[in-house]
Amino acid sequence: MKKIMYWLEHTFSPTMNRIFKKPWLAAMSSCMQKAVPFILTGCMIYLYNVLVSFIPSLPDLSPILNFSFGIISLIIAFMMANQCMEKLNHPEYIINAGIAAICVMFMVCMPVGDNADSLSEFLGLIGPTGISVGMIIGLAVSVVFHLWGKLQFLKDSNIPDFITSWVNTVVPNLISLGISMILVVNLEINIFEVIISVFMPLVNFGQTLPGFILMCLIPAIFYTMGVSTWLWGAIEAPIYMAGIQANIEAAAAGQAATCVATSEAVYSLGFITMGGVCATLTLTLLLCFSKSKQLKSLGRIFLTPSIFNINEPIMFGAPVVFNPILMLPAWINAIVGSTYVYFIMKTGLLNIPTKMIESSQLPAPFSSVIVTQDFRAILWYVVLFAIYLVIWYPFFKIYEKQKLAEENNAE
Repeated sequence: MKKIMYWLEHTFSPTMNRIFKKPWLAAMSSCMQKAVPFILTGCMIYLYNVLVSFIPSLPDLSPILNFSFGIISLIIAFMMANQCMEKLNHPEYIINAGIAAICVMFMVCMPVGDNADSLSEFLGLIGPTGISVGMIIGLAVSVVFHLWGKLQFLKDSNIPDFITSWVNTVVPNLISLGISMILVVNLEINIFEVIISVFMPLVNFGQTLPGFILMCLIPAIFYTMGVSTWLWGAIEAPIYMAGIQANIEAAAAGQAATCVATSEAVYSLGFITMGGVCATLTLTLLLCFSKSKQLKSLGRIFLTPSIFNINEPIMFGAPVVFNPILMLPAWINAIVGSTYVYFIMKTGLLNIPTKMIESSQLPAPFSSVIVTQDFRAILWYVVLFAIYLVIWYPFFKIYEKQKLAEENNAE
């Protein structure tokens, strides 16, 4: 076990951190973080609409939703190109590449044929449905600008700097839009559908039980090795956004929602992430009543952030990260929690979320009721709380025994 932990701590984890800090991967992660405020803006309106259902006289704020989260794919395209240029050290292209990505996104998403004049179809394509398209287009435009930037064209010429800057922006713009024109206009390739078709197997797999478990387990495993869960945003977002969008549309059509794999079910519900990723709330409570003076003090410090599902303090302070005793139950929780949520939602024992509500920092089960609009969430929260407590308890007692021995030796 010591050899395995040494390898994980000194070889595997540093290697993974170095890989995820590579410019392209770091840009994908950073892009999703930059887009979060626009997603949350939409979430606030969805949350407001819950009040509207009880108080119909409240004003309609849907335009705020339509032009924030409703155009999220355009924002993703811009942010992806923007962050790629920042991470690849092309400060002169940080804005220009993002704008070029938006221009290409417009060309790709513009309706054709019988729907050529349909504004509603266009808005549908640049909404959450097209997040994966926005990511790919942002990356593609970034490649063009990056390769052109490496040429350092006219760097040592006597041409005025502002003209050089114009040339070095116009050329990659022409290349990006020219390639798009050839594919979309001349060859009549539906780039949007091509990209969506590539992502659909991944999206469909994410909505299965094995896929859902893996999407919860893999970030949890890496988190216990000190790798931020934010790094998985670029993979999770298209799946979760497609899921909640499908549920919203199903509810609007009077049909039953079927997609469990959504950010609402994983984060906002407060079940799988009870206290944060790896479900550490019950571990925090156990620490509060520990016989070890150190663990008891830590538990009381960690309790408040844990209630609001912020568990970096306990993950790195207890610690759970690189702690062989506490890493295993953290992984078990990710499997148990995801299986539990999938089962109770698929069997109709708890409503599947049909509104986009990002409330991961609200205490559960209050947030659980808001997300599902189902008071049964309180019962299922209590049951899962007890399950997590049982999972953590034996591992906690082993860790507590070690700490008590250390404290006795110190005395």
